[in-house]
Amino acid sequence: MQSSHRPCNLLCPVAPSATTAPLPHQRPPHLLGTPPQRLLSPPSRLTQTRLLCCKTAMSTSSSSAAAAAGNPQPFKLILGSSSVARKNILNEMGFEFQVMTADIDERSIRREDPEELVMVLAEAKADAIMSRMRISDYQKEGDQPTLLITSDIVVVHEGIIREKPSTKEEARQFLKGYSGGHVSTVGGVVVTNLTTGKKLGSLDKAEVYFHDIPEEVIEKLIDEGVVFRVAGGLLLEHPLTLPFVEAVVGSSDSVMGLSKDVANKLIHEALTV
Repeated sequence: MQSSHRPCNLLCPVAPSATTAPLPHQRPPHLLGTPPQRLLSPPSRLTQTRLLCCKTAMSTSSSSAAAAAGNPQPFKLILGSSSVARKNILNEMGFEFQVMTADIDERSIRREDPEELVMVLAEAKADAIMSRMRISDYQKEGDQPTLLITSDIVVVHEGIIREKPSTKEEARQFLKGYSGGHVSTVGGVVVTNLTTGKKLGSLDKAEVYFHDIPEEVIEKLIDEGVVFRVAGGLLLEHPLTLPFVEAVVGSSDSVMGLSKDVANKLIHEALTV
């Protein structure tokens, strides 16, 4: 007899309801695990550099520990996004940063593969921001390195990529589809070292399982309007949505737009020359 217990790596479980957990064979393949990071472009410094893939990097908590100890952050960080959720995530990680926005037409960039789409969009955001900068100002010897972090996320439901809903009817369709079911999220993160030109990117994936979402809750979310500013209209952390989240497979910060683990890893690797 098959067990209906969920995998042990579930985060943020919500109080159980009478809803029966789907059997394992009813689920699509799990979208777990971060693929190896890939180098998107080589360093552009005139001096010779080399990539030390095996050298011990700073621990993922080093920046937070340094901040707690009163030590200055050893690099400058630019968040290439106006997303409130991403700002909150970087704040929780203990980073100091400034914000710049790409202001690109995301819907003009199309890919059928969600993994390819989020990486292309994250790179396009980085390129758009860098095109407005005088990069030579960041390449002066002796200056602190400056990192630019950009990202993108899409929701995949029943094999269909869902970005930000553009109409109330589309948002309603999205949210009703999630009710009693589950969605996958695919996020791409790109970190560019503006001092060396080194650019790294990586993917992160998660799944969200929902209890039945009442229609009145869906309508309240639509009336608030915030669903139109997030991929798939998916608001994991919203107080109206959270009670109906049964479980998250993966990390909740990834679902909200920026995986802490991936961001930390890429930041540390981008500083290694």
